[in-house]
Amino acid sequence: MREDEIARCVEPLIPGLRRYAYSLVRNGDAADDLVQDCLERAVSRWHLRRTDGDLRAWLYAILRNHHLSAMRQLGRRGIHVTFDELTQQPSVEGGQGEVAYARDVLTALDMLSEEQRSVLLLVGVEDLSYEETSRVTGLPIGTVMSRLSRAREKLRRFIDDGIRPGLRRVK
Repeated sequence: MREDEIARCVEPLIPGLRRYAYSLVRNGDAADDLVQDCLERAVSRWHLRRTDGDLRAWLYAILRNHHLSAMRQLGRRGIHVTFDELTQQPSVEGGQGEVAYARDVLTALDMLSEEQRSVLLLVGVEDLSYEETSRVTGLPIGTVMSRLSRAREKLRRFIDDGIRPGLRRVK
């Protein structure tokens, strides 16, 4: 398949990939880099794609796997902080209620395990079916459904009650 044909197939899926990447990394530049790496990998390995498979699920799987690899690598290397990030002063815009609610939702998402967060974002934000999510994550559909149910319940409980995880007492 020629590159222009590949581009024609992949281009409509890019906005969804960007949304999903942003929801994983919460940084516009890092999300764009993640999508670019995903597309680069997909184009370079296009010949390995199953023609009877779902292109959307294949791309989301590549993006998710690349993100998980980067997370593992970050765990080994440690966090990189730029000088600009150290010197920026936090600011709050008008409409603090909406900002606070959005912050609470993002905090609640961060409290979920990576497995639950990933399934919740694929189904809830990217509107993938359970079957597509199953193919992306490599999990059985029943596991996808149970992780989604648990993730929704934890998210709902945190937002409604403001429940934060309990602290362990260390002696």
